[in-house]
Amino acid sequence: MLYLQSISLLQFKNYTNRKFSFTKPVIGICGNNGHGKTNLLDAIHYLCFTKSYFTRTDANCVQAGQQGFRLEGEFVVQQQVEKATCLLRETGKKEFAINGQLYDKFSQHIGRYPCVIIAPDDAVLITGGSEERRRFMDALLSQLDATYLQQLIVYNKVLLQRNALLKSFAETGQKNLSLLDILDEQLIGPGEYIFTVRRDFMVTFLPAVKHTYQNIAQQPEDIRLIYDSQLHTSGLKELLQAQRNKDIYAQRTTAGPHRDDLDIQFGNQSFKSIASQGQRKSLLFALKLTETDVLKEQKKFAPILLLDDIFEKLDESRISNLLHHVCQSDEGQVFITDTNAQRLTQQLENLGIEFDMLEL
Repeated sequence: MLYLQSISLLQFKNYTNRKFSFTKPVIGICGNNGHGKTNLLDAIHYLCFTKSYFTRTDANCVQAGQQGFRLEGEFVVQQQVEKATCLLRETGKKEFAINGQLYDKFSQHIGRYPCVIIAPDDAVLITGGSEERRRFMDALLSQLDATYLQQLIVYNKVLLQRNALLKSFAETGQKNLSLLDILDEQLIGPGEYIFTVRRDFMVTFLPAVKHTYQNIAQQPEDIRLIYDSQLHTSGLKELLQAQRNKDIYAQRTTAGPHRDDLDIQFGNQSFKSIASQGQRKSLLFALKLTETDVLKEQKKFAPILLLDDIFEKLDESRISNLLHHVCQSDEGQVFITDTNAQRLTQQLENLGIEFDMLEL
């Protein structure tokens, strides 16, 4: 089992110096907007992923007027107690340690404390561009497969170099095609690995998402999810060669797994174009809850689940089905935020489970 026993926040967002302890598997966090509910969830996410879920810049997590922050969490993993510490120094240098032992690379930590978060802005996973759905796939697969994460890091690094080279062709008027050949070769191995892992994983993952969606909606709906990739029909080496002239003209790499997507259809139409807000949110939950199920199956214990303001635009039936799934079926630790303490308390009491209610 995995659970967080306590967390300390020093100069993190709106927290000057605060410690929280958790004794129950389900923790409700209530309070008005601006009181730090989401920031507390983000601190937990930070200790699981070495970064914020809501901002890409570490400096944005520092309390206003301060320099640097410190987070410390006490986790229990398979009955072993571990202390995770994250420190952002005044210089901007970040350190992350387990039981006092610093990581050489933050990527080594990914997957140690599996975690899934559902937040209001996650609606872009359904309505936004393909990069949102790729980010979802990568976050899940990186927690399951350390090699996948390393290959993804290599691929993205070489991709940046290749795009910079293509841009330089236009700026200088000189085409160094031999260097482009070298970068193409460096892309092929990681790119093919990324595609193969995604393709094989989606064979079972996408049908499971559809099943979970039907359970939340409690009615059959003609929804289809398809893993869309250029590599289904051609190897990456052939794609890069075929697209070379187009890439030079566009000054960027137009083929590869960085273009993959999850195509979501409702009947014969685009899901995001015709689905209701409730249906979109149900599909978001289905994707995230299936992610939770997969992590639990692979890790042999449930991930920590963070649910931020999930009740908006869901009817009582969908709320009940969702909470039953995450609070009773998964047997993991769940943190739930809501502005309405009475509503959340009533929902949890209806499930007949043990829970703590934290009011900020």
